[in-house]
Amino acid sequence: MKVVLAGAYGNLGADIFKALLKAGHEVVAADMIERDLGVTGNFSFRKVDVTDPATLKGICDGADCVITTVGLTKTSAEVTNYQIDYQGNLNLLYEAKAAGVKRFTYISVLKADKAPKVPMLHAKYLFEEELKKSGLTWVIHRPTGYFYDIVKVFRPMVEKGEVTLLGKEPVHANVISTEDFAQFIVERMMDDNKTYDVGGKETYSYEEIANMCFEAAGKPAVIKRAPAVLFDILAFVNKFKKNGKEAILRFSKWTLTEEMVGDTAYGDMSFKQYIKDSFRKG
Repeated sequence: MKVVLAGAYGNLGADIFKALLKAGHEVVAADMIERDLGVTGNFSFRKVDVTDPATLKGICDGADCVITTVGLTKTSAEVTNYQIDYQGNLNLLYEAKAAGVKRFTYISVLKADKAPKVPMLHAKYLFEEELKKSGLTWVIHRPTGYFYDIVKVFRPMVEKGEVTLLGKEPVHANVISTEDFAQFIVERMMDDNKTYDVGGKETYSYEEIANMCFEAAGKPAVIKRAPAVLFDILAFVNKFKKNGKEAILRFSKWTLTEEMVGDTAYGDMSFKQYIKDSFRKG
């Protein structure tokens, strides 16, 4: 089967890329840059900018399915989540429809429909709604979060000797490895009009995760809590600075104060072991 994979060289995209090739599919790897993943198989690279429809022309010709991981995940003063996560994916959807593609898989985020004031979530929800009424057969995945993202957030705090959590109440997450999630995506891309709230098989509170990180780092655990409203204040200030940090701050507050537990638990990789291995590597 011929699959167009948008965002093929991102963290998750690279693992989907590998899983598709392993399953014997032909892949059109679409991204802004190409990097060496050490992969072999039937694939081609297509340089695209999803905000520019002209770069997408013909990319879906002859394709059976489109999978997109495209989304703005870092601070940017030039573009917004609405330009990338919403309009960029919408441009790709229009191209898929024009080419006669029948199936479209979109990677969203858990509870994307519950946060109209969080651009990184709301933009994804808006695209979900467009996909559902597009006439294509769709699959929407809403992951809880990824192993590497959580460690990326906690490591700097652990290295400084103190982790600060938000709010007074403990919240939980069952994050999933990108390798396991990629396999799930490939297995489910032929499903008909399904939404999956996907996480891993281990559920921990953020306090438990912080303790595991300290233990893996060989440091005494120092965990403090701060009022969640602090992030609202920071987001408000950065909104007027127009530096792109507002969206990241609102998303960070959301994920650290909301239960992020998906009802579809999948995968073989252990988050606890991943934490140990990550700190061992340094």
